[in-house]
Amino acid sequence: MKVIKRDGREVGYDRNKIIIAIQKANDEVPFNERIRDEKIHGIVASIENMGVNTIQVEEIQDIIEQKLMAEHKYVLAKTYIIYRYQRMMIRKSNTTDESILGLIKQTNKDTMEENSNKNAAVASTQRDLIAGEVSKDLTKRILLPEKIAKAHEDGVLHFHDADYFVQSIFNCCLINIKDMLENGTVMNGKLIESPKSFQVACTVVTQIIAAVASSQYGGQSVDIRHLGKYLRYTKEKYLAHYSELFKDTMTPEQIEKIADDRTKDELKSGVQTIQYQINTLMTTNGQSPFVTLFLNLREDDPYIEENAMIIEEILKQRLQGIKNKSGVYVTPAFPKLVYVLDEHNCLKGGKYDYLTKLAVECSSKRMYPDYISAKKMRENYQGEVFSPMGCRSFLSPWKNEQGEYQWEGRFNQGVVSINLPQIGIIAGGNEEYFWQLMEERLALCFEAIMCRHKALEGTLSDVSPIHWQYGAIARLKPGETIDALLHGGYSSISLGYIGLYEVTKLMTGVSHTDPKGTEFALKVMMRLREAVDTWKKNTGIGFALYGTPAESLCYRFARIDQARFGNIPDVTDKGYYTNSYHVDVREKIDAFDKFKFESQFQTISSGGAISYVEIPNLRHNLPALEELVKFIYDNIQYAEFNTKSDYCQVCGYDGEIIINDKLEWECPQCHNKDHNKMNVTRRTCGYLGENFWNVGKTKEINSRVLHI
Repeated sequence: MKVIKRDGREVGYDRNKIIIAIQKANDEVPFNERIRDEKIHGIVASIENMGVNTIQVEEIQDIIEQKLMAEHKYVLAKTYIIYRYQRMMIRKSNTTDESILGLIKQTNKDTMEENSNKNAAVASTQRDLIAGEVSKDLTKRILLPEKIAKAHEDGVLHFHDADYFVQSIFNCCLINIKDMLENGTVMNGKLIESPKSFQVACTVVTQIIAAVASSQYGGQSVDIRHLGKYLRYTKEKYLAHYSELFKDTMTPEQIEKIADDRTKDELKSGVQTIQYQINTLMTTNGQSPFVTLFLNLREDDPYIEENAMIIEEILKQRLQGIKNKSGVYVTPAFPKLVYVLDEHNCLKGGKYDYLTKLAVECSSKRMYPDYISAKKMRENYQGEVFSPMGCRSFLSPWKNEQGEYQWEGRFNQGVVSINLPQIGIIAGGNEEYFWQLMEERLALCFEAIMCRHKALEGTLSDVSPIHWQYGAIARLKPGETIDALLHGGYSSISLGYIGLYEVTKLMTGVSHTDPKGTEFALKVMMRLREAVDTWKKNTGIGFALYGTPAESLCYRFARIDQARFGNIPDVTDKGYYTNSYHVDVREKIDAFDKFKFESQFQTISSGGAISYVEIPNLRHNLPALEELVKFIYDNIQYAEFNTKSDYCQVCGYDGEIIINDKLEWECPQCHNKDHNKMNVTRRTCGYLGENFWNVGKTKEINSRVLHI
């Protein structure tokens, strides 16, 4: 029997839903007004014995009311009718008016500032955000079970990306760019064949990136090593052309030089195409594509020399930056760059150390690239090295039919995060109660995550042809479901977590960097990991533990708990919770110790983890940064630097501000001297700890100390 829902959808009949609805009403009436369990099952049996193939959900509810009246349970029948009426009113009530008008008037700060990659003042972005508010409203009122929606509102957990839940789309992915370039793809009904040159390949890659970004809500990653082949095509094309053109007038060496020069020109133009297209294209989400370029030189790559040239050009162009509307070179938000450190480029005398030195210089000025240690990653992922998805989550190992590990063409179904500090607050130091609460909330998280999974089941490949039919993820037939890709570990689905530092402080009285705190923190992490491993074993779905890089969630959880529990020292009073397993920013720990300490949690959090350190502007002290990069290779899988650069707010100059002997600031471009309109980093000796060494004079300007 099929049940026809109010929106016209047909779903399978589920007797448990009827039983639960009656039991809820039963629990609210006096004992003598309640109906016995066998009578409830009798009502269910009468519905099932009707012998119909389909039945309206309203018709089921009418039958229940009639049966309760026939049993003379008038108070119970009234309670059920009231419950039914309340649910109807909830469904009909519109809760989006204020939030949508707030977006248009630019007063809805929570939604406008939730995603830093979106400009909420632009009409196209507002259109996406308005649709998101409608989706969140439908998700909260209708699509999610009531207890999950309430848990989200109470900050027990966070149901990520509810603004896209109404649609059958997923989170993030690793594009199978090799397949799409080699075998062609289709966009907007037009066939795009395999490129014959590097420039065309770069153009096709940007078209793919834009199309993919428009049909998912998270990040995507592209492994640039698949472009090496096309750079060689370009070189061979020029060699053939000029050899024929100048065979009687030039030597082979001269022809080779011309071909090299033309190839380098095309290399530069192709990389510019990627950088400028990504930063100027607008997706249907109202933002630039959220994309990461994976920069990895593999020893077994037949095009390793070409790919070394591509990586070098990408880093050079990122170091230069992109001109803003004032014509000033600034740091672009995208594409994000992830650079792999391996034996041949880990600054220990390897052939490609020159690329890492360039990457370090780029990090010192432009923040990116992030760094992955191939050495540590192989330890954690069965000898494999692969890219994180654009949102920094990692896939679990999975082998294809040929018995080979496959990473590209896979994706993440979604994320639900647990609020660890709130468990600690409620437990009040009682460890037995803490673990009891942990179990209850993990069960809630599982149910919420399964909502994500079930919402994708039955999705047809026609929903996003670029993903499911034309190679980004798969090459399914029109009308075919994506269900096979949701099971068996092909895709992942993530449990995130926030506030390991705070929950440890609440339960032990010390930070998780203290040995006593570390022991407790590791227990918490291992329980989270055990949970996702158990869920994976029981369901066959690729559950993963994900150190959520969700800065806005760190504030949301803290804000909810502060309103509910008040100011708790070093917990809610800060206004934020520490992200995932990270060391609190106020702890006195240097960069090397921080990376070493946090690396033990990355091993557990294999579904996604990144560590970072805040460091000063080190453009003039690159050796110090190089030492840190060498340390990353030997000690931690995935790390980044948050470096700060000088910036003039008047003209947009993104370079070093002049500071004279009188400690006066001046922009070398527009000669602005108003320090209130400049961001100036502290000049230091290069010490990489939390506290900066004052190696000269200091002067306080607007409560900010400038160290010279």
